[in-house]
Amino acid sequence: MKKTNSILNQWFGIRTIRGFISALMAAMLCAVLVVSMSGCGEKASVTDERSATATSAADFGGMDGLVNAAKAEGQINVIALPDDWSNWGVIIDKFQDTYGIQVNSMNPEASSAEEIKAAKDLKGQENAPDVFDLGPAVATANTDCFAPYKVQAWDQIPEQSKHKDGLYVNDYTGVMSIGYDAAKVPAPESLDDLLGPAFKGKVALNGDPTQAGAAFAAVGWATLQEGGSLGDFSTGINFFRKLSEAGNFLTVDATSATVASGETPVVIDWNYLNIGNAKQNPNFKTVVLPKNAYGSYYNQAINKDAPHPAAARLWQEFVYSPEVQNEFLKAGAFPVLAQRMIDDGTIDTAALEAAGGLPENIQTADEAQIKKANELLAKEWSAVAAS
Repeated sequence: MKKTNSILNQWFGIRTIRGFISALMAAMLCAVLVVSMSGCGEKASVTDERSATATSAADFGGMDGLVNAAKAEGQINVIALPDDWSNWGVIIDKFQDTYGIQVNSMNPEASSAEEIKAAKDLKGQENAPDVFDLGPAVATANTDCFAPYKVQAWDQIPEQSKHKDGLYVNDYTGVMSIGYDAAKVPAPESLDDLLGPAFKGKVALNGDPTQAGAAFAAVGWATLQEGGSLGDFSTGINFFRKLSEAGNFLTVDATSATVASGETPVVIDWNYLNIGNAKQNPNFKTVVLPKNAYGSYYNQAINKDAPHPAAARLWQEFVYSPEVQNEFLKAGAFPVLAQRMIDDGTIDTAALEAAGGLPENIQTADEAQIKKANELLAKEWSAVAAS
């Protein structure tokens, strides 16, 4: 399982395979959707074009009107939502069960950049993505692709977690952690422990930091853990250089499959992904270090050319409901409304406790820091991985 955020290379090194998969899935979706349209390039006749300009549920006359408009469309296309990533599989099933609207899940392993590319390539077609779930770098760089919409919970979402016009909104985050196979290595108490001989040839990342959001965050976290600041990722890059020189750094991209097979006994990754890996390997434990937490919110956005605009808006309302925010938490991810839900008593307290409690101070790189870090990683990372 991998949900990458391509920044410098949209195709993540497997261009032909992903291109084939995307084309195949598009063809399959066309076959599935023939009952509701006359051709793959045409919008369904039940779509009310006014839905595409709605900026809140009030434009539908309230939630009942929005639900009715979405049900008339009958389906929604989502992309880059792996079933085993922060409970998206459960959330998709709940949406279908709640509203009777078919969810067509396109290319679950797509990167954030590939989500945008799919929207552009499929513009005007019934199988174009309706909604996105994007990493921050891609979200902030593509606001011209999004439709403004403010969910009913808008005023409860922190100001720093939403675009002022509703073009994109934070939905959930994790914090960087160390996942480890307790049967193979001792429990690490610091990042520097991974430099020791017990971790020889055992430490992996979830992708390449020049392309994958989780791996990028790992370098940011290492920067903080090693005493640096997010304005300069060189401290984190130097940590991985030392890890590589010690022979401890694996260049294998960690997935749930590599954890299950034992190929990647130690993984620096989001806490919710490492927690999820215990399903494949019961010996797999997760350590979240108490200081200098690093997080990075994913963002919901609506495709401005969504073929099912009412369903897209209903999806947003659903994502920011307490029920779905708690589903993120059950997977170990921290929902954007977590503090508000703690205050009003709607938080799942058992899930919050299992996730280790809400961190007091989650640091994250801003747009300028991300750009600077990407430039530095583009210059230096290949030498680190090869050392």
